[in-house]
Amino acid sequence: MDAISAEAFSNSYSGPAPVLVAGDSEATLQRGVRTVEASGLRIGATMLLDQAPERIRSQASASALWVELDSDGGAAMDRLLDQVSEEAADGRYAAVVAAPGSLVDPLLSRITSAEVELVIDGSDAERAAALAIASSGVHRAARLSDVAADQNSARLRQLSAEVSRIASTLARLSSVPGEGPKSFSPHPPGEVPNLSPEQVRAVIRARRLRGRFFSEDLFADPAWDMLLDLLQAEIAQLRVPVSSLCIAAAVPATTALRWLKTMTDKGLFVRRADPHDGRRVFVELAPDTSMTLRRYFADVGPVQVI
Repeated sequence: MDAISAEAFSNSYSGPAPVLVAGDSEATLQRGVRTVEASGLRIGATMLLDQAPERIRSQASASALWVELDSDGGAAMDRLLDQVSEEAADGRYAAVVAAPGSLVDPLLSRITSAEVELVIDGSDAERAAALAIASSGVHRAARLSDVAADQNSARLRQLSAEVSRIASTLARLSSVPGEGPKSFSPHPPGEVPNLSPEQVRAVIRARRLRGRFFSEDLFADPAWDMLLDLLQAEIAQLRVPVSSLCIAAAVPATTALRWLKTMTDKGLFVRRADPHDGRRVFVELAPDTSMTLRRYFADVGPVQVI
């Protein structure tokens, strides 16, 4: 497909600004175009990865950028993702990156902006929802009032509220009895309760066993599953890449990434770049989150908490 020149987008259009589509092949471009058109939005331009950076810069305005990937595009993909993450964070546009699960680690090593929606192995409904969030301007503070009633905006606010609740609960658990709730604060190493990896593994195994008897959807709790997985890894002195943590969350990868982003924003998780691989990111518990979880297990004792 040929990219449409910037001059084609004049003020004669009375509707919203167009959506740009980038992809790593003609097939992915067509897939992205179908999603945009099915959402009733106008296509501004289509471009392959190596053409995309310059073409995006020349665009006067856009409702959103849709990036469709099927495989690891190497340096060309990295350059585009770096640009998209930076420009989306600056508020130039919102973006959606749709990709298979095999690309989670290289994607997260480049994308740090909350204005970039990730859709991993997404269904048509998930793709449409991500585009609606991006094109609505939900991430742009100046336009929040325009989307207050939007269902997708409400879903994101609900997620943020749930993570805030978890953070508040952890803060209460970290307080000393009799002193009331207080914010997280460092504690001397000697106060860290002993906790074996077997204790945490037993809880994780018990949680997974529920799926043999009931639908997993009944017990979806990605935040708690991620906390347990990172605690187990910390005790065993293992590093957890983003892709592994998404699997541990036991929910679709797109949902897991949304939880991961929010938990990181709330200070519960910490992202660490892999010093040996610039295209991989590790996730670990923030020190105060780790302390609180250990105290929780110490207070619960031998009871199986699932």
